[in-house]
Amino acid sequence: MTPELMEAGSLARERMAEREARGEGRIARRARLLRELEPDFGQGVALYLDDITVSFDGFKALNALTLQILVGELRCIIGPNGAGKTTMMDFITGKTRPDAGRCFFGSTIDLLRLSETQIAQAGIGRKFQKPTVYEQLSVFENLELACKGDRRVRASLLSRLSGEQLDRIGEVLALIHLKTEAQRAAGRLSHGQKQWLEIGMLLMQDPKLLLLDEPVAGMTDEETERTAELFLSLEGKHSLVVVEHDMKFVEQLTEGRKKVTVLHEGSVLAEGLLADVQGNDKVVEVYLGR
Repeated sequence: MTPELMEAGSLARERMAEREARGEGRIARRARLLRELEPDFGQGVALYLDDITVSFDGFKALNALTLQILVGELRCIIGPNGAGKTTMMDFITGKTRPDAGRCFFGSTIDLLRLSETQIAQAGIGRKFQKPTVYEQLSVFENLELACKGDRRVRASLLSRLSGEQLDRIGEVLALIHLKTEAQRAAGRLSHGQKQWLEIGMLLMQDPKLLLLDEPVAGMTDEETERTAELFLSLEGKHSLVVVEHDMKFVEQLTEGRKKVTVLHEGSVLAEGLLADVQGNDKVVEVYLGR
């Protein structure tokens, strides 16, 4: 072997070692980041908002909003249009930044320091009013894409599912009432079924906190009832914040002694059991009486 070839081989080995070191470094950094994004729920609080203010061109969409959601709690948020409900979800998920205030996920994670992606990685999932699914793919494939790991479409479709992942997809299919529709194209589902599928896709990520924005809008009465059953089955395993105008649905979710929060002009107007909130003169005036 000539000296030139020996030198070239040595350089190639050095470059390979550098690439391996960089790869190991990325893996270590990712592992460290995931550890840092693991919330501590030891105090029993899943989400804590303190004096959050969000302004748009001088208008306060949120005005010193303070709210606390407990671990495993199902909390309904109601209020008139413009009360700040969607803006609240926007800043919790990092889409909007507040002008002032504090927001913690568990007792250790300051959400205001994280990006949208990091907030999702920490375990906060959001469902918007309009369902977003891959309509050309089957129900099963939509859930497959949502599995934890590399979520790029090509990588997901070319990878093989583990037995554990297959079992999890089966569990979620049963939970969202779509087991018999597993091979059906998502675009052929009813509106309510698409809503369930998107909720299932969120559940595949195993979120610790679910933010659900008007999840039963456009659903039939039967679909609404099934959705209530679904959310009640998730209570305790996940923390849920449900923004909704359908008071019948809210009643189904809050049987027993569950709190309801009423927002008005960006602040908490009233909070307590549904019966107490419904009897509050201010709530009747600004919301229920309309």
